[in-house]
Amino acid sequence: MLTIPGKTTRYCDGLRRRDFLRIGAFAFAGHTLTLPQILRASATKGNSQGGLGHKAIINVFLGGGPPHQDMWDLKMDAPAEIRGEFKPIATSVPGIQICEVFPQLAARMHNCAIIRSLVGSSGGHDAIQCMSGWPKSSMANLGGRPSIGATASKLQGPVDPSVPSFVGLAAKTQHTPWSDSGTPGFLGASHKCFQPNGQGMKDLILGTANAGNFGDRKTLLKSFDLLKRGLDHGGNLSGIDSAQEKALDVLTSSKLLDALDLSKESSKVRDRYGDGKPYQFQYDGAPTVNDQLLMARRLVEAGARVVTLSYGRWDSHGKNFDLVRDHGKKLDQGLSALMDDLQIRGLLDDVTVIAWGEFGRTPRINKDAGRDHWPQVSCAMMFGGGMKTGQVVGSTNRLGEFAKDRPVTYGEVFATLYSNIGLNPMHHTLLDPTGRPEHLAAEPPLKELV
Repeated sequence: MLTIPGKTTRYCDGLRRRDFLRIGAFAFAGHTLTLPQILRASATKGNSQGGLGHKAIINVFLGGGPPHQDMWDLKMDAPAEIRGEFKPIATSVPGIQICEVFPQLAARMHNCAIIRSLVGSSGGHDAIQCMSGWPKSSMANLGGRPSIGATASKLQGPVDPSVPSFVGLAAKTQHTPWSDSGTPGFLGASHKCFQPNGQGMKDLILGTANAGNFGDRKTLLKSFDLLKRGLDHGGNLSGIDSAQEKALDVLTSSKLLDALDLSKESSKVRDRYGDGKPYQFQYDGAPTVNDQLLMARRLVEAGARVVTLSYGRWDSHGKNFDLVRDHGKKLDQGLSALMDDLQIRGLLDDVTVIAWGEFGRTPRINKDAGRDHWPQVSCAMMFGGGMKTGQVVGSTNRLGEFAKDRPVTYGEVFATLYSNIGLNPMHHTLLDPTGRPEHLAAEPPLKELV
């Protein structure tokens, strides 16, 4: 960053001279990109292969714990007090059936993979394992394990200098653990996610600067007599002018703001996703944010590596079937639109999408027509990422109580996600605060999918 000390004279636009001279650095949620970093990233951009130019993840957290037996793993041979109200429907893959509230995903099952035997939940009512693959207790004394977004930020850095590599879209929820977009853990604040609804947006504004007055500010550089006197006469000033101009081009780029602006999309595309309204059964959780699924696609297309969001409030201790009818129908629309969008744009192999929650729900329906917490087993829906789709991995017993065969761990899922974005979970490591290398996952990727 180019910083010139001295008197902080104010110009007619209200900007201080020192503010202007600090234009060479750009901060995203605590991580400052200096001018050399920006220019290096610009120079190397575009070397990746693939339709997107990089690999990305969209992590859809279904906060509250979705009922596995009312979504992807119906139990039609179970008694009525366990089976519930829903009927299965056929999918585009012979032999695979899912809940009737997901007809659009059923028609696209050949592009999906369902995990029906996810085990190892710590039982916490939070997003930690779905964001990092590790329980909350793991390395807690050193700050905790970093989320996959923070890890990608650390090991891979930005794809585009004006777009953060890790974006968290989850708005604040009354039960705050459900709005956790993924923490940086022991990597520290420099790798926390960029949040468009928080401090992150303030990072897009340099003091009182705005795009409208940057043009005038460029001309100010030539009038800085003090700066001129501090430089030699060997052409260094023109070099600094050029560098500053490049930095200003980055800072005034509308790429990130454009990605966050859904009005840039046609009404036809926005209608395909829907907006998830009216919000029902939200209580202390997240709304059904279909528009954030569209925003996530725009962000990865702009250069983000990992985008996370919290979708709905699935803690169905009461009125479970009404909740699933509402949330499920909207999720079916949003995920199907996202899948089609990625495929039409030639990005489906580059972007891995996963939708899951912190645990499953009890096999037996309670007196309030609800299901309670059940960390013994849960499920996940995945698509994209070049995976082997059109299949189900694992199964549960007749009552949906536990994994019958091929139990799948969070570590295996995250090893798969890391592999899909080009990180070898058994080879790449992170140095913890003690200087010890830590592997990204404890298990290899799912051999069924990669």
